[in-house]
Amino acid sequence: MAELKAVYNEEFLRGFGAKVHTAHAAFDTDKFVKDVMDDTWQELELKARMRRISEKLGDHLPARYEEALEVLFAIDEHCAGFPYLFFPDFVEVFGQAPEHWDLSMKALERFTSKSSAEFAVRPFLLRDPERMMRQMTVWAQYPDEHVRRLASEGSRPRLPWGQALPMFKKDPAPVLPVLELLKQDPSLYVRKSVANNLNDIAKDHSDVVLETARRWKGTHPHTDWIIRHGCRTLIKKSHPEAMALFGYAESSAEEPLASAASLTVEPSEVAVGGSTELYYEIRVRDGQPAHIRVEYGIDFVKARGKISRKAFLLSDKTVPGGSRLSGTRTHSWADLTTRRHYPGEHRIVLLVNGQETASASLVLTGSGGEQQA
Repeated sequence: MAELKAVYNEEFLRGFGAKVHTAHAAFDTDKFVKDVMDDTWQELELKARMRRISEKLGDHLPARYEEALEVLFAIDEHCAGFPYLFFPDFVEVFGQAPEHWDLSMKALERFTSKSSAEFAVRPFLLRDPERMMRQMTVWAQYPDEHVRRLASEGSRPRLPWGQALPMFKKDPAPVLPVLELLKQDPSLYVRKSVANNLNDIAKDHSDVVLETARRWKGTHPHTDWIIRHGCRTLIKKSHPEAMALFGYAESSAEEPLASAASLTVEPSEVAVGGSTELYYEIRVRDGQPAHIRVEYGIDFVKARGKISRKAFLLSDKTVPGGSRLSGTRTHSWADLTTRRHYPGEHRIVLLVNGQETASASLVLTGSGGEQQA
């Protein structure tokens, strides 16, 4: 986020101001830049910087929303890409009045192909979900793939960085007709969004997604890709119905899928920031070919000693009965923006179709060699 927000610097703002000036001679670029980059500017993160630009545009463009949009329409062909997400954000900030609805829809439809309106559309959904979903249905049939993607991406219940849509978390039924229209979309860009929408829904309503997947399965190669990707969280959690739907071999205490397995971690003690080598070997039961998903899971020690498991994929394929699989994986224990490591003993397990088949332990120490108390 820190790297992304750096795109909004004085050079960018002055370049943008020059574009605005070509369409609106009264636009004062110097004053605009000064107002945007006030004493608090350096403290603002990415989305806050976008919002600041939108708000200050409102101060420097014509006061009437319709006239302000005309200025942005006049230059938007020269304002494409991620940095210009503040164009749809401008619509979100200034275009939610009922009398502006039609014009705002036109603007979002137009701006989404230049950057993306997936965030800006969500307040409209929260304000009037029925009307907005009717608009999404229209967009789902639009010739432009960016607009079709907006219909799906904008209605995701759990869009990263976006406002949550609690009504769709509770009941995703209004979203499903839009996804039906897009289930064979020729654009991978759109299909990825449909799959991500299904994956969001699966976190609250696995039954809905599995029913949809069963109904769609085998109707079209594009659709098969969507449901496989849309059920990825269910597969990661080894949901029995999802595993069966996609042909993963069953395992039971009476007939385990892995007849033998081992896992070794070297070294068995490492400091935060270091790395370890994981060695694994599996013998698949004799008999018919088996579709297997091999992962290693780490029970990460969290703050205050809590444990949280994360699984990492090693292999996902169909193998002959009686096969022996082995491999090595390097695992880094360096801190990430999304995961911080804490000293302590970490349990590592080898998972075959979600079942633990072998385990090992590793002691993670801090920079000074300390362990978690």
